[in-house]
Amino acid sequence: MGSNLSIFKIGVGPSSSHTVGPMLAGNLFCELITPHLQDVKKIKIELYGSLSLTGKGHLTDLACIIGLSGIKAQELTPTSKESILHLALNDHKLNLAGTQEIPFFYEEDVVFYRDFLPLHENGMRLNAFDAEGKLICSQVYYSIGGGFIATEEELKNPSTTSGDSKLELDFTSAKDLLELCSKYHKSIAEISMEFEKQFHTQEEIEKYCLEIWDAMQESYRNGCEPNSEILPGPLKLKRRAPELYRKHKSTSSDPLAIVDSVSLYAIAVAEENGAGGKVVTAPTNGACAVVPAVMLYLQEQLKERFGPKMVVDFLLTAMAIGSLYKKNASISGAEAGCQAEMGSASSMAAGAMAMVMGATPAQVCSAAEIAMEHHLGLTCDPVAGLVQIPCIERNAFGAIKAISAARMAMSRESDPTVGLDEVILTMYQTGKDMDLKYKETSLGGLAKTFGSVC
Repeated sequence: MGSNLSIFKIGVGPSSSHTVGPMLAGNLFCELITPHLQDVKKIKIELYGSLSLTGKGHLTDLACIIGLSGIKAQELTPTSKESILHLALNDHKLNLAGTQEIPFFYEEDVVFYRDFLPLHENGMRLNAFDAEGKLICSQVYYSIGGGFIATEEELKNPSTTSGDSKLELDFTSAKDLLELCSKYHKSIAEISMEFEKQFHTQEEIEKYCLEIWDAMQESYRNGCEPNSEILPGPLKLKRRAPELYRKHKSTSSDPLAIVDSVSLYAIAVAEENGAGGKVVTAPTNGACAVVPAVMLYLQEQLKERFGPKMVVDFLLTAMAIGSLYKKNASISGAEAGCQAEMGSASSMAAGAMAMVMGATPAQVCSAAEIAMEHHLGLTCDPVAGLVQIPCIERNAFGAIKAISAARMAMSRESDPTVGLDEVILTMYQTGKDMDLKYKETSLGGLAKTFGSVC
């Protein structure tokens, strides 16, 4: 896997696996066909499984078009997005790899299949043809969660892409992490820093973490004062963050207002994601608001104490915990349900909060375990295939659970009975046992019953 910095990525909403991942797949396909680019006269996009079933609500189809136009998620602006989609959907042309225009007809060139490809619930195939309709190149991509992409070959032979077997300092479990802390007398944040220094300089790591924090705060501000107070999509959901923000600024005497402030932070960021705005994948877009909400809470409570060093330590701890879920389980809602997204995010935030509040490495892992334990079994059932209901409010509850888990872990005097490694394995096994209709397909749960009960 290499560096864990990519657990946090600046991208666009509404979904890391359904929007950012397919966009990246389009970028990678452009690179793949570069030697034959002049011969390509037609592109066909085939979406399978969850990418198909909730693809339109997650903007997967549009993300593929943008990616095939050579634009990366972090480079996308509202203007460039509008220009690319107008060219493709109205002028029926795709600016392939940003270099040449080819004919493009959405209704025939984007195909939604209900079937699932064999290696992951989020599958897609991109095809390039010449002027005579002869197939030049075809590649299957799997969007494995958090904006990460793997080809069919990479999922079948993961050892060929690991590349980190000879690292001097490495960890693949919480047990490894705690042993390293004990051996070197360092905190989890410090071990995470030493791990990252095998790939980047300390200055680069700290700069990246602070850029991520700046982007999180920008998402919060944009969510509080959006251009439109109605979220896109058929639900026509009214944004709640602007009203919460106004109440937050005017209320100072309510002793329960602290809960409202955490909800505000989470809902503002989650609504910005639901609107397709700029957010940080943390570790996914569906759960992108949990980590920033806890950080904004700490900033509000600790004020100047929550400075650059604490921000870096928080994010380094969170990414170390997030890497354990990615290596040993899943952060994909389509693979393991919402527990894999919201649970992982809450676990990361809980451990990171405990770390910056002075917890021992064992307490950090305990906080992370508690947060995930109480997300076990959580289904992913987005109404209308949109990352809005129940996703937005779930971010608020994920943040509140994280704060409670951190406090609970630090206040206990007895040793925990269940460990972080055990709960990670349990989450993954639970996800694999879960019926497909509860894993980001909108075929069950709230997505199915919404509107059917008077």
